[in-house]
Amino acid sequence: MKKSILLTSFDTWLSHQKSNSSDDLLAEVARVNSLPYDLTFLRLLPVDVQLASFRVIEKIHELQPDSIICCGMTQRRTLLSVEVGASCGESVLRTTVDLEQLVAGARAVEISHDCGKFVCEGLYYSVLDELRQHQQRTPCIFVHVPILTEENLSLIVDDFVLIIHQMALWETCLRLEGEKNI
Repeated sequence: MKKSILLTSFDTWLSHQKSNSSDDLLAEVARVNSLPYDLTFLRLLPVDVQLASFRVIEKIHELQPDSIICCGMTQRRTLLSVEVGASCGESVLRTTVDLEQLVAGARAVEISHDCGKFVCEGLYYSVLDELRQHQQRTPCIFVHVPILTEENLSLIVDDFVLIIHQMALWETCLRLEGEKNI
């Protein structure tokens, strides 16, 4: 059975934006025919924490994916940024994924400790909290996507596909570890 991976992206939020780079990246990934996974794209989420979180959590309950990769746009960074965690008030939640291992071999990826204080952090926190509350071991990460250009597109897509592969492997490791503990 193919690994199922839920991938999310946001819509634009400013009138001058023609597109959101997170959604542009998912559109590029959707064109890659060689991925051996069952990818579900939840694209163009509203730039509203409550609405976006509701839609993503609803989709998680419906699909029960093996892995979750949420994406958002960053206008200030030049690399893919995989976020360590997210906060809400004093509460901080971190991904269970070993990010150093996840990004090994990538050329245009950094590990970030700054998810921002916008809808990206709100969504990431909501999803991590939902997984924690339901004691689900589903690996989840958040990736900030820089503005895509002709110069960086191929490298960004290649590294994002590497992340997808690594997330599928991470889920397999978690499953095997759980079976060993039974």
